[in-house]
Amino acid sequence: MSIIKVENLTKTYGQLKAVDDISFNIKKGEIFGVLGPNGAGKTTTLECIVGLKDVTAGKIKVLSFDPKKDRHTLFKEIGVQLQETSYQDKIKVYELCELFENFYDEPYSYVELLKRFDLLDKRKSYINKLSGGQKQKLSIILALISNPKIIFLDELTTGLDPAARRDMWRYLKDLKDEGRTIIMTTHYMEEAEYLCDRLAIMYEGKIKAIGTVAEVIASSNIDIEITFTTTDEVEQALEHKLSNACIEQHNGFVKITTQKEETIKALIRVLVELGIDYNKLNIKRPNLENSFIKMTGKRMGE
Repeated sequence: MSIIKVENLTKTYGQLKAVDDISFNIKKGEIFGVLGPNGAGKTTTLECIVGLKDVTAGKIKVLSFDPKKDRHTLFKEIGVQLQETSYQDKIKVYELCELFENFYDEPYSYVELLKRFDLLDKRKSYINKLSGGQKQKLSIILALISNPKIIFLDELTTGLDPAARRDMWRYLKDLKDEGRTIIMTTHYMEEAEYLCDRLAIMYEGKIKAIGTVAEVIASSNIDIEITFTTTDEVEQALEHKLSNACIEQHNGFVKITTQKEETIKALIRVLVELGIDYNKLNIKRPNLENSFIKMTGKRMGE
């Protein structure tokens, strides 16, 4: 069941189209990622969905609510963590948490959240004394105090070291296991692959592909490349035996390109049947990174 529907969303700033006619649905209980570089339109998309920015064109429904017209009601059902969030330095962690608790009729216990995110020992610390990772944990705690059905996270792990990032991934998996829906933006390929049930690749305001990681990779139409060495002449024999594959042999080096995963098993079977000796077998499958490059013409961050 779709609990977020975005139809033909466009957001412009003067002549700049920050978000350019994008559409997608998000299902209940999934982690949905928006993957793209800085300036792709990810944050603007998130801000439009939660009603923090007016849309230029298009329709958005979140839990059947209009984010602008029903903003007060909607904010009781969602939690939001934005990349650019600042708090008063001279306020203590527990004071800020208590302030957020007072906004809601049935809040999630901030003490339990501090325990869960290993910040209970920092409850009396001033915000400006927290490390970057601790501040990121606090930002998600504040987003969870409303006990939300949907959590919006904008570049949550930016600036964290690899260990802290993986800790955050574990927390997000736990939240999903509780039945919560998570929408996150990221520019980390590994993060998107590990966490997201489905993702959208976003670039220059447009969605280039959407689906599971496997579906996004498949949509790029990048070949699987199989290489090996042999002293036998195998090109003609393999062309006869293998369909949907392009075969080249030069000076004992064989390269096979195909879009069919089953070609790999078929190749091994044919090599055994024909008694062909081979070495240095290597299989290079398409991945999210080279799919992104093909769709956008650039590496992430370029």
